[in-house]
Amino acid sequence: MTLTRPSTKASRQAWVAATLADRHVRSQEELARLLNERGVPVTQATLSRDLDELGAVRVRAADGSLVYALPGEPGGPGSRPGLAGALNPGSSMEPIGGAAVSPGDAGLAGDAGLAGDAGLAGDAGSAVGTAAAPGRPRLARVASELLISAEASANMVVLRTPAGAAQFFASVMDHAAWPSILGTVAGDDTVLVIAREPAGGAELAARLLALAERRR
Repeated sequence: MTLTRPSTKASRQAWVAATLADRHVRSQEELARLLNERGVPVTQATLSRDLDELGAVRVRAADGSLVYALPGEPGGPGSRPGLAGALNPGSSMEPIGGAAVSPGDAGLAGDAGLAGDAGLAGDAGSAVGTAAAPGRPRLARVASELLISAEASANMVVLRTPAGAAQFFASVMDHAAWPSILGTVAGDDTVLVIAREPAGGAELAARLLALAERRR
């Protein structure tokens, strides 16, 4: 499978939360190093803001050391998507918490209240790779706020979003009517996208990544 991570705030903060759930992290320097090893480079100033927005606190671990933890339980209401297992499937580390951030917090889903907006109909007819397509600006805006990662295999793409945002994201993609997308199935924080071409998943994931990063 091919995994892509857009360099967006939503994606970065999801991997911060997943790393804290996967490891006992004692300092921001250690967290920055772990993120960089996982392909998520971040500056100290940005990391400090992310931890503040995620509500990170220092708690005492079983060995007596102070480690970062996030409020809420992984997989619970308002938590970040379950990326921790994908980071280190063999880890025996007990999770120390999940981020209690709702889809409307921190600007992650600013358009979430517009899911029923009649303006969605105006997105129909856009095409992959067509800069002037009417649905592209809206999908690009939503992808930049909600797309955390995209993993492709054959003609399938699995997209991760903040908790509760997957159905809205899928709706925007459906109304954009990309010819290369056969259909979408949405859960809570996961969207399964089916590409029309038998091996079109990787290209579709790359185009969604490019949209999220506002690249032509």
